Amino acid sequence: MTKTALVTGAASGLGYELAQLLAKDAYSLILVDINADNLAKAKAEIESTFGVQVIVLTKDLSLPNIAREIIDDIQNRPIDVLINNAGFGLFGSFAETDWERESAMLHVHIMSTTHLTKLVLKGMVARNSGKILNMSSLAAFQPGPLMSIYYASKGYMLSFSEAIANELKGTGVTVTAFCPGPTKTAFQETVSEDCKDNKITFNMAEAKSVAAYGYKAMLKGKAYAIPGGFNKFLATLPRFIPRNTAAAIVRRIQEKNRE
Repeated sequence: MTKTALVTGAASGLGYELAQLLAKDAYSLILVDINADNLAKAKAEIESTFGVQVIVLTKDLSLPNIAREIIDDIQNRPIDVLINNAGFGLFGSFAETDWERESAMLHVHIMSTTHLTKLVLKGMVARNSGKILNMSSLAAFQPGPLMSIYYASKGYMLSFSEAIANELKGTGVTVTAFCPGPTKTAFQETVSEDCKDNKITFNMAEAKSVAAYGYKAMLKGKAYAIPGGFNKFLATLPRFIPRNTAAAIVRRIQEKNRE
C-alpha cells in the first residue's frame, strides 16, 4: 500500500529537498506552500523524476484554522509522514519591527504547525505508525536579539517536539525536532530587505546535505537532530556561558551579517 507524506513549505529550499527524498522512497506527496508557481514546478519535477503522485495545495499558513482546511481538503486522507517545514524570518529591533509580519510568523511557526501536528497525530497513534519532522533551528538553543520572534518560535518548536516525542514512546509514532544551522536557501531574502545574503558564510551548509541528515534522523526516530559538528558545539555553548553573553554573541553575528 502506498504511503503518503505531507510537507509544508515544500516549494523550495529544505522542504523541496525533503519532498524529493520522500518521493525517492515512493511516498505519495501532498505539498503545501504559499507560492503557487514554485509549487507547480516542484510537482512537475518530482512527478517526472520519481513517478509518484503529487497533490499541491496553495495555502497561507499564517491564516487562522488553515490546518483544519488542509485536512478537509485532503478528505482526512491518512498521513504516514508529516514534515512541518514552512517558516520565515524577520530582522530588526522588536520595538520597531512590523507586528503584522511577526503575527504571521507566530501563526506559521507555532499555531498552524501545532494544530496540523495535532490533527495528523491522532490517526498515526490509532494506526500505531507515523513519523513527524518539525523544523526547529540552531536558533532554538539561545536568545536571538534582532530576530527575537524567530528565535523564540524555534525554541517553542524544539521544546514542543521533544515533549510529545516523549509522550509517544511505545506508540509506534516518532517526532523529530530538526535543528539546522545556516543553510543555503531563499530564507535570507525574507529576513531583511537590506541584505539578501549572509555576510558570514564559513558555517553555511548546502540544503541537499542538510535535508538528507534530517530525513535520516526522522527515519531513525530521533527526538532531535543537529547537522554538523560545529553546530552541535554551538547548541551546547549556552550551557557553559552566561545567557546574556550568549545573547550578545548572537546580536553581534546578526549585525555582522547585515553590515
